[in-house]
Amino acid sequence: MGFKTLCLGLFCILFASHIYITIPGNIEEFWKVMALDAVAKTCTFVAMCFENIGIMRYEEFISIILRLDYTQPLSDEYITVTDTAFVDIPVRLYLPKRKSDMARRAVIYIHGGAYCFGSFKQTGFDFLNRWTARKLDAVVVALDYRNAPQHLFPTQFEDSITAVKFFLQDKILTKYGVDPARICISGDSSGATLAAAVTQQVRNDLKIKHKIKIQALLYPHLQIIDSDLPAHRENEHGILLTRDLAIKFVSLYLTKDEGFSQAVKRNQFMPLESRHLFKFVNWSTLLPEKYRKDHVYTEPILGRSSFPLPALMDIRASPLLANDSQLQNLPSTYILTCQYDIVRDDGLMYVTRLQNAGVQVTHDHIEDGIHGALSYMTPPLYLNLGLRIRDMYISWLDKNL
Repeated sequence: MGFKTLCLGLFCILFASHIYITIPGNIEEFWKVMALDAVAKTCTFVAMCFENIGIMRYEEFISIILRLDYTQPLSDEYITVTDTAFVDIPVRLYLPKRKSDMARRAVIYIHGGAYCFGSFKQTGFDFLNRWTARKLDAVVVALDYRNAPQHLFPTQFEDSITAVKFFLQDKILTKYGVDPARICISGDSSGATLAAAVTQQVRNDLKIKHKIKIQALLYPHLQIIDSDLPAHRENEHGILLTRDLAIKFVSLYLTKDEGFSQAVKRNQFMPLESRHLFKFVNWSTLLPEKYRKDHVYTEPILGRSSFPLPALMDIRASPLLANDSQLQNLPSTYILTCQYDIVRDDGLMYVTRLQNAGVQVTHDHIEDGIHGALSYMTPPLYLNLGLRIRDMYISWLDKNL
């Protein structure tokens, strides 16, 4: 009991030390957001301490915390929920129980988690996918991918595309009563990155018979070649996700070289031969003026560091690097961005790139939005913001799928 009391006391002290943070005044449920941010930063602090003294790695501690939120595949009166696998890739299926005389639409959902954490088993994702299946009378497929740093890029993409291609087979679509002409791929955060990359490959691969009708990207992370965008500067100490944390996650995703993250912080990590790619992520021309503000564009310093990482120039890691001809084939797209989000500008630039390529884009920007809100939709850790984003996303799916 004494040890538990000590741990609780230390946690409370750490929590109190992190509660005094700057939260924008227009944030809904101000005190709740402040408390959630303090909890997140306290957990990060503890995880960093454990890593520094050799107890366990940062990502191992965070994974333990997140697993406390995992759910079982519980069916209800409306939906049959089962866990299975598509070619060894874990998936959770949500199948409406109500009989239908026609094939149903389907949504493939790829969860966020900074490439290092998370699962469709988390309460927030399970709630969202269950809600989607019920509200749209749709088949929902939630997939898991192997996490970094045990599995580096492109493992996460390969797991996702493998599961999607398996599902798109005629025999599988028939088995689950899915209309092959009404399939969506969705994702949030890093899951949106994977969704965007998978959609690019599926739409441009002539060997894949059935294509994706629409894609929905919720606060997506879409490029890794420039770490000094306006959103990075404005949200350096952001709510729930800081610049240092974002860089740590990307580093864990790409390499075991511990020096890489320091080079990313300085924006001096890209090779000389990448210069031609920066036109695809040049925020000084791609961001609306409202978000450029008084920021001055500085091209990253190239060739300063030497990291043999092909992923840095790979569109599977950075969908924004796709050229215009590759973007022209993409389906109708929904992109949701949040103002107080370090990856905000990725989504804004993708909106511009897709529109310039002639793709139909619906863009919702949440002025009081924060990254990761969809993880907070169920008691006791729920935010009205998460429910608002859910409803906007579902409404768009219902109208377009």
